[in-house]
Amino acid sequence: MFAIFTRGVVDSWRATLAWAVGLVAAAALYLPLFPSMVGNGQMQQLLKSLPTQLVRTLNYDQLGSGPGYTQSTLFGLLGFLLLSMATIAWGASAVGGDEESGLLELTLAHGVTRAQLVVGRALAILARLLFLVLVMYCAVAVLNGPSQLNLDLGKVAGAALGYAGLLALSAAAALLGGALRGRRAHGLILGAAVAVLGYVFNAVGKQSDSAKWLLDFSPYHWFFGSDPFSQGVDWGACAGMWGGTIVLMALAALVLRTRDVGR
Repeated sequence: MFAIFTRGVVDSWRATLAWAVGLVAAAALYLPLFPSMVGNGQMQQLLKSLPTQLVRTLNYDQLGSGPGYTQSTLFGLLGFLLLSMATIAWGASAVGGDEESGLLELTLAHGVTRAQLVVGRALAILARLLFLVLVMYCAVAVLNGPSQLNLDLGKVAGAALGYAGLLALSAAAALLGGALRGRRAHGLILGAAVAVLGYVFNAVGKQSDSAKWLLDFSPYHWFFGSDPFSQGVDWGACAGMWGGTIVLMALAALVLRTRDVGR
């Protein structure tokens, strides 16, 4: 299992580094704009020019504060998009992609159990995800002062852990999807469904009281609904997302153990 974990991390270091560069670039693009946009009133003018429903949909209702700006622009939008793409692709390829290419049967022929394979691949995904979230945290910490964000880095650290749990949930769903049928496409569909529907349910649920029930089914809202970058992370929601991740990954191992591989 350790060898599978190590290989999963080492073989993908170039791609992981490329994702890290993209996330740092996103932070460097968005965060330094905050002082100028707030100082000359551009932020308020922008928000007033947009329909209220659109502001709620994009989670831009707190752009006037440094923590709210960081949460909405970097973590809630571009960072969420980039990391969802990365982790869902990793999850879908971990079992489904390997089975399509024939690599899964070759690996299992070397005395590795199916459960060990899933656990090793899952840990490799989580290690890469945590590394990328750490990169985002470091970028925010460096830009906090120059960008006048006034962030409490302790709260940001807690939020980063919850943020990783949100993304891990989609990755675990993708892993399960690939394990169910042995096809990468199924993993991509299931992982994307968790991420996209979570975002959509959050957006629609904020539009009216009659649609608020959708928020209960949105992992995106479970995390961002408590305004973790300004108020601190909701540890109950954080534990729920990490718990859900573990359950989905365990189901992936169970499913792979109970079906024929390569058919």
